[in-house]
Amino acid sequence: MRTRTTLFLMLLCAGLSSPAFAEAPKTQNGHFIDSDGATLYTFDKDSDGKSACSANCAKNWPPALVGQDDVASGDWTFVESHDGKSQWAYKGKPLYRYAKDANPGDTTGDGVGGVWHLAKP
Repeated sequence: MRTRTTLFLMLLCAGLSSPAFAEAPKTQNGHFIDSDGATLYTFDKDSDGKSACSANCAKNWPPALVGQDDVASGDWTFVESHDGKSQWAYKGKPLYRYAKDANPGDTTGDGVGGVWHLAKP
């Protein structure tokens, strides 16, 4: 009996120590949001899975960074951000947050400069 209990506890602990895999961004009101509820955007000047947003652009439009346990699959991939970090991409288009969106669900970045758009499925 003691051996079974020990084995059970070992298996339980092993299961608890495995990392939980996070999911890709979700859809809300027809557009993508990240795990914090922040609206995600695309940039028309990006091409071929590469971010064209750096320096001052990245201050206003920070990349939607990949979490430590995030896993890409299907249309969801990772691309390299302007500073070498992993950034979420949907169908090869890098995704960004907008610094002026003050609250989860805000969409004030849609249409800015005619080149920023809500990221949609």
